[in-house]
Amino acid sequence: MISTSTVFEKKRLSIVALTALLLLSAILYISLRDDSHTIDSSQLEILLSKNLIERVEIKEPYLYISTKRHRYKIASSVVDMRSLAKRYPIEYRDEYLGRVVVLTILLLMAFVLYFILRRRLRNARIFESVPELEKEEPANGVQSASIQAIRSDVTFSDLAGMNEAKEELAEIIDFFENPSRYLAMDIRVPKGVLLAGPPGVGKTLLAKAVAGEAGVPFFYRSGADIVELYVGVGARRVREIFRAAKMSAPSIIFIDEIDAIGRRRGERGNDEREATLNQLLTEMDGFESDSGVVVIAATNRMEMLDEALLRPGRFDRRVHISLPDREERAAILSLYLKKKSCDADIGRIASKTVGFSSAALSTLVNEAALHALRRGSERISDEDFDAVSEKVISGRRKIVSFSEKEREIQAVYQSGKVLAATWLDIPYEKIGLVTTLMREEEREILSRADYFNRIMFHLSGRAATRLVFDEFYDCVEEDLHMAKTIAHKMLSDYGMSQDIFATDTQMKQLLEDAQAQVESLLGKLSEARKSISAYLLANENITEEDARGILHEIF
Repeated sequence: MISTSTVFEKKRLSIVALTALLLLSAILYISLRDDSHTIDSSQLEILLSKNLIERVEIKEPYLYISTKRHRYKIASSVVDMRSLAKRYPIEYRDEYLGRVVVLTILLLMAFVLYFILRRRLRNARIFESVPELEKEEPANGVQSASIQAIRSDVTFSDLAGMNEAKEELAEIIDFFENPSRYLAMDIRVPKGVLLAGPPGVGKTLLAKAVAGEAGVPFFYRSGADIVELYVGVGARRVREIFRAAKMSAPSIIFIDEIDAIGRRRGERGNDEREATLNQLLTEMDGFESDSGVVVIAATNRMEMLDEALLRPGRFDRRVHISLPDREERAAILSLYLKKKSCDADIGRIASKTVGFSSAALSTLVNEAALHALRRGSERISDEDFDAVSEKVISGRRKIVSFSEKEREIQAVYQSGKVLAATWLDIPYEKIGLVTTLMREEEREILSRADYFNRIMFHLSGRAATRLVFDEFYDCVEEDLHMAKTIAHKMLSDYGMSQDIFATDTQMKQLLEDAQAQVESLLGKLSEARKSISAYLLANENITEEDARGILHEIF
């Protein structure tokens, strides 16, 4: 006996099939319908005199004329084909063949749809006939089987490095543990926290550690999982996640790769993605900061996010996680080697792995352990790390790292940026061999001089390597792009020149002036630049305070 649910499934699939059939019929009708406007010879002459014609096709007994907006037809017998062919190429189309192709494609689509619907109905019957496969509905009727919280067993002790990020997130943990302290003083905890940084630095693990430290449910979704091709699915998933999180409060929602749904609107517009983003914004506006739900998101490309996501009341706290420096790499290596027998010099390995993320270091340790096993040893040595480091750097899992010469070039390049930023009062948190972390300015209005200084800053690394090595290097790509972008905005968007409509020549001159001035500045401060370069080679990172200390000693 067929159950009620199977009958319902049959009816639903029948409706879908009928709708699809009607849709295919409509497509066939539209594709075969001739909606061209008929014109006469005088009207054709007008189109020719005004040069409005873009395409000419002949399908007997008509000649079809296409403009930007309309499509016309005229009897081919009344047209001087030789004269027309001198001005426009005439395309010959077999109308019967075109209709056969369209009909064949539609029939294939109908066949595919038939087999899909047939398979779904068969799966529905199988599902009905096997009771143990049935999914239990939750008692509250809200949280589906796919929206399940996890209890994280990761804590801060499982993470090495990232000390600054841990400090910024400590408030969130304290709020979960002692909410009354904050409510008593009417203190609002951020609704959303955005973790920004390159791939592999541990953003997901950090979010899990926050949930583990606080002991609250953790709802994980990636942006790619949420957004869907089908309209409305992504927005529904967002509603389900927030509804489930509120019912499990206090809790954490973690959205990985949020740029998949939070990309700036208006760029390669996608209705479903924008609907999902709008739903996310609505949900974040719809709960109070004392609801016990905190949204944490991660991205590798914060510059691509929609401004609405970053405004106060949504993701108003941003935590930047950079690639680990030497001390942090040493701590990460020690953590990964904690349960392994190792005689290697961790400090030496940390010095050789500039540019490695924590994920890359994990790969390196694993490869070294495998190498030790292959050579029949139970202990990992320096020999194992040396043997596999090239494989990790240059193999299939390619990871950026520097040779000694490249370290020197990068130190010179970054020392130019440090010196320019410090001298020109451009705020930054730290600049290192692989990291440039600027501090956000609170000013709303900037002058031409402010923007010009920023151009000098982005050209300073190029100027430094040119002065020291008399050579150009490809590490300039990102900074050069930023310099050109700022120059374009100055002249085209902000009108910061004598002429409102700036030319390419003016942009070129602006960049050349900035390059000349920053080269002159670095030439006069060469002793300070050398000291900063040496500091970077020794410590990998330098803060604004450290840089000012070096300048103070010299001057």
